[in-house]
Amino acid sequence: MEQRRGSNVPKEPDRVRGSNDNAWPVLEWESLRWQAKLGSGPRYMTEAPYLPYKAAIPPMITNVRCTRAGEVTAAVEDAALAIRDFDHEFGNDIAPFSAILLRTESISSSQIENVTANARSIGMAELGDDSKRNATLVVDNVAAMNAALSAADSLETANVLEMHRALMRHADPGGAGRWREEPVWIGTSSASPVGADFVAPDAKRVPELMDDLMAYAARNDIQILAQSAIAHAQFETIHPFTDGNGRTGRALLHAMLRNKGLTRTVTVPVSAGLLNDVTGYHEALTAYREGDPDRIILLTAEATFRAIDNGRHLARDIEDARSKWENGIKARRDAAAWKIVDLLVRQPVVNSKLLEERLGLAPATIWRQMQVLEDAGVVQGFDKFKRGRHWWSDDILTALDAFAARSGRHGRG
Repeated sequence: MEQRRGSNVPKEPDRVRGSNDNAWPVLEWESLRWQAKLGSGPRYMTEAPYLPYKAAIPPMITNVRCTRAGEVTAAVEDAALAIRDFDHEFGNDIAPFSAILLRTESISSSQIENVTANARSIGMAELGDDSKRNATLVVDNVAAMNAALSAADSLETANVLEMHRALMRHADPGGAGRWREEPVWIGTSSASPVGADFVAPDAKRVPELMDDLMAYAARNDIQILAQSAIAHAQFETIHPFTDGNGRTGRALLHAMLRNKGLTRTVTVPVSAGLLNDVTGYHEALTAYREGDPDRIILLTAEATFRAIDNGRHLARDIEDARSKWENGIKARRDAAAWKIVDLLVRQPVVNSKLLEERLGLAPATIWRQMQVLEDAGVVQGFDKFKRGRHWWSDDILTALDAFAARSGRHGRG
């Protein structure tokens, strides 16, 4: 749980080296002092306003060279080949499938942070319905993913800030797109970092650490998937924002895959694979901080295979739905109904305004064509109070919810 509150009073670093003498550099630590708020927390805190704690000092990694074990190198290469095959197979096959996969990745990445919403609520949020907060947050995650892919040509810190701005524009408008200026930590207490499981680096270190990370991300002499997994782990260690670090970090991973050419059209829903073992994911991040990057690399490779299998299952479900529609729609091939069908695959909840804006259809045409699709069982119509007539596709919504269910959110034990 990411928490922060109060103020931080640093003193001169008291660096303590980690114990794992690995080829990959380990964290160092510095002693800082926490200024408790008088009148808050337990009695000892009000009587001792300055409390010592240890904050991480992540290593600079721009020029780090680390030889992978043979089995790790092989697993990463196999996963990279699977990604390329998946991208080639579906990138030009189902035209809207890239948008569907980006949505599923955003949903899964949000689920890792316990932000869950069903496909219909998300569809409504995309149309401006803000009645379900989690659905709005997932839609913002979709925006962050789009920002990540749009910025993939240039791996710069400014683009990371833009991803975060898109993600947090509703949840934290004041902090969106800004490096944090306060301590953040992972632990059970919201009152103090003292005794926390992990305290991220002092806020003053964040800009330099992020510049170093993005320089590492720009290197071209490392296996792409391994490099992306390490960059993600380093990002989570830096924790550069007050909130939204996990989702932004996973968006960065996809920006790197696109930047390096491992993906060209589709977004492999890696987060859906990570959801199968959230505990293992967190343990792998801890191992990285202790000087063992292989666990997060292997976990990312394994998640890739699970995500691809799940993505293929989703593609089959969508193809089955479209085949059923083909047999049921009574309209000429040049009718607007078929354009609407293509839109429904990537946006399964629509209204008149969206159809007019996206497809340039007149209101009378929309009502006529949507009636054709209702008669064919492609969509179901409903009236949303003060928002007019809406339609949704049960077939696509069911396929998306089934994808999420197969991903699940599991721990160990």
